[in-house]
Amino acid sequence: PGSVSSCDAFLSLFQSHGLKPEAICPCATSPEAMTIAIRRPGVPGAPLPGRAILSMNGLSFGVIRVNTEDKNSALTVQDVGHVMPGGKNGQEAPVRPLGMLWEEGSVLSPVSSLGVIPVSSSGSPVGDVPFVRSGLLGFVGPGSLVFVVGKMDGLLTVSGRRHNADDIVATGLAVESIKTVYRGRIAVFSVSVFYDERIVVVAEQRPDASEEDSFQWMSRVLQAIDSIHQVGVYCLALVPANTLPKTPLGGIHISQTKQHFLEGSLHPCNILMCPHTCVTNLPKPRQKQPGVGPASVMVGNLVAGKRIAQASGRDLGQIEDNDLVKKHQFLTEVLQWRAQATPDHPLFLLLNAKGTTVCTATCLQLHKKAERIASVLCDKGHLNAGDNVVLLYPPGIELITAFYGCLYAGCVPVTVRPPHAQSLAATLPTVRMIVEVSKAACILTTQTLMRLLKSREAAGAVDVKTWPTIIDTDDLPRKRLAQIYKPPTPEMLAYLDFSVSTTGMLTGVKMSHAAVSGLCRAIKLQCELYSSRQIAICLDPYCGLGFVLWCLCSVYSGHQSILIPPMELESNLFLWLSTVSQYKIRDTFCSYSVMELCTKGLGNQVEMLKARGITLSCVRTCVVVAEERPRVSLTHSFSKLFKDIGLSSRAVSTTFGSRVNVAICLQGTSGPDPTTVYVDLKSLRHDRVRLVERGAPQSLLLSESGKILPGVKVVIVNPETKGPLGDSHLGEIWVNSPHTASGYYTIYDSESLQADHFNTRLSFGDAAHTLWARTGYLGFVRRTELTAASGERHDALYVVGALDETLELRGLRYHPIDIETSVSRTHRSIAECAVFTWTNLLVVVVELCGCEQEALDLVPLVTNVVLEEHYLIVGVVVVVDPGVIPINSRGEKQRMHLRDSFLADQLDPIYVAYNM
Repeated sequence: PGSVSSCDAFLSLFQSHGLKPEAICPCATSPEAMTIAIRRPGVPGAPLPGRAILSMNGLSFGVIRVNTEDKNSALTVQDVGHVMPGGKNGQEAPVRPLGMLWEEGSVLSPVSSLGVIPVSSSGSPVGDVPFVRSGLLGFVGPGSLVFVVGKMDGLLTVSGRRHNADDIVATGLAVESIKTVYRGRIAVFSVSVFYDERIVVVAEQRPDASEEDSFQWMSRVLQAIDSIHQVGVYCLALVPANTLPKTPLGGIHISQTKQHFLEGSLHPCNILMCPHTCVTNLPKPRQKQPGVGPASVMVGNLVAGKRIAQASGRDLGQIEDNDLVKKHQFLTEVLQWRAQATPDHPLFLLLNAKGTTVCTATCLQLHKKAERIASVLCDKGHLNAGDNVVLLYPPGIELITAFYGCLYAGCVPVTVRPPHAQSLAATLPTVRMIVEVSKAACILTTQTLMRLLKSREAAGAVDVKTWPTIIDTDDLPRKRLAQIYKPPTPEMLAYLDFSVSTTGMLTGVKMSHAAVSGLCRAIKLQCELYSSRQIAICLDPYCGLGFVLWCLCSVYSGHQSILIPPMELESNLFLWLSTVSQYKIRDTFCSYSVMELCTKGLGNQVEMLKARGITLSCVRTCVVVAEERPRVSLTHSFSKLFKDIGLSSRAVSTTFGSRVNVAICLQGTSGPDPTTVYVDLKSLRHDRVRLVERGAPQSLLLSESGKILPGVKVVIVNPETKGPLGDSHLGEIWVNSPHTASGYYTIYDSESLQADHFNTRLSFGDAAHTLWARTGYLGFVRRTELTAASGERHDALYVVGALDETLELRGLRYHPIDIETSVSRTHRSIAECAVFTWTNLLVVVVELCGCEQEALDLVPLVTNVVLEEHYLIVGVVVVVDPGVIPINSRGEKQRMHLRDSFLADQLDPIYVAYNM
């Protein structure tokens, strides 16, 4: 359409051979209308072809205006002649707006798709002659000359302005494209992103073009399009030569190119995203409102008819359990009593990868071995009551006996995950740090691990000469021992629980003997544990509720625990499920990492499970131990996958605990089913809770985190004002219970930190002045009568996310898991995803499980989905290999460790895209 530059080039080449300017006569054609207008050549004295220098800014608004400004933003067009004889152009009008050219045609039937009658702006027909739509954009100039400026299928409407794809292609070709673009092949189209069309430019890159030349050309093209067309380019991509889809005539197939771009199958070799400059229709950032006092909030809730968001488990004083254990105040006394009353009763059974029993422990065996370890601590270690002892053991019964040996000797055990022999440089410093922070006077371990701690390889990672006394417990003395049991007091420390949080902080909490007894009793009552029961545990036994279930509960309740080390599943995926089936286990505990391993590894082997005779019909509760928001999609997938081998859809549930209280919620055996709700994501970003129907746009499915344990009280609090909130608000979960930890264990005891996290009070509305502990997690409470739940009515606690991990962007509160969930489902090649912030920029790290040529396909897809679903512009997209995102033993992402590695340039990425 009006290729003036081509005509001029042709004329200058052949004018010396006698070619006259009036001889070059373009015409206007279209597939629908064939020939529309043509100039009559060879007429003596005919005027030269007409030309118009138009304002591109005016054309973008549909107005024909002669350009009088910057000549770079002008479009020169040449007429294509007059209307063909017998034809009539629909643009003949006194005013000259830009519009589609129509060609008069005969209507074969009243429903003909080609015969249409133009209408005026008021909707009334203009004449009664039917026209055919040509698909060309143009106008009728002076002397009834027809000017064509573009095609309808190349029209891009962005923010109410219209741009011609051919004009943008011409701009790209004018920017020294010979070095970079292969044979001038450039495709321009628009994609719909965040309520507007965004321009995408895709060009084929020359094979000999360097990366530096390519990025220089891309940068200059962005500047040229911005200055000439006054429109931003959303994405500019370069693909290898001869890879864009072609039409039958050899041109670029625009619609297929667009489809490949949207599907993530374009495979670009260079890409530049510019969402910061061209996405201008984002909502205004939320401004911080002036502080409203907690008393005003409470009064407002009462006036609105909303109750204060608080809930509690069953009252321990009203529970009749008739348990002989209650007369024994401490766990050590319970073990001694069981060794006398039921010496041969099995408490623990350890399995290996083959599913065979490698070790057992009865009440008497555990008691005797604990006594010998206590004797060794006093004889070899020369320890005093209250000294800290690090327990460095693989998951097993040795860890349990060493724990009770420390309690017998009056020492404080600290369980630590042993270092991995193949990655000492990465794992040994953490062991060293816990030994130093806990001020351990001794290390109890096995002979194998003791040799590893003193090895030459270990010396390369830490200073092995500064280890405290190391005692191996493989060969204990068999001589008769003197009575050395040192009874504790309720306030004395039972053990220290060290763990690395998801923000990368190493924290240790102090658990008193009274808290341990209260915790074991609450779990016993909730899960109805007694001596004739068996439970299967597939958890890491080093911290939190996993340690409590592995080492403490069986001694208190008397049930038998079948111990399955999670690392054994790496060599035998069937181990956990086959054990549950073989022993007809009714209650089993696992972690999210174990559940995910079984879901992914056994997803297509259900028939093999049936052939092996594995059935899960006996399972009453399958509890996932976690300190995070319940992963509803994973638990639903697990339930759906294994329902064919008898797993009840009601069996799978989750727990909730935190550093200050390891067990707040745990699904009981006889309680009502866990409830689920759909909440509005937009409201959640404003710390408000609004329930919506299933399938509502911008909705989030949340599951209850199990039932609140007996003796536990929770309240939802504003983390800034420390005032109680109503049940329609999102706030920090505060907890009060007999088994709350005593405080943090630190080298420099910070009284203010202890008071703020463990012994804090509500700023208003708490008449009893109850002492609360802050969990650091955001959540809300809902009475189940307010939801669609059936069964017993109760107060359900819903955990949304950790307060320390929330992202404050544009004045709103975002939870990383929500953004990560959106990103993970954009492309089949995304194995894992993690997000964090860096200088107010959102950084998205994705693990690529496909081929490397798909890496750059992920950049626009990730940017699009975060913009569409969360109203955020991604600042940096990092594509890495699988396994780069650090995940702890509980299956939680270590986002702060990832951020530190990114800032230190230690990720070794496949590609890093900095969005402009």
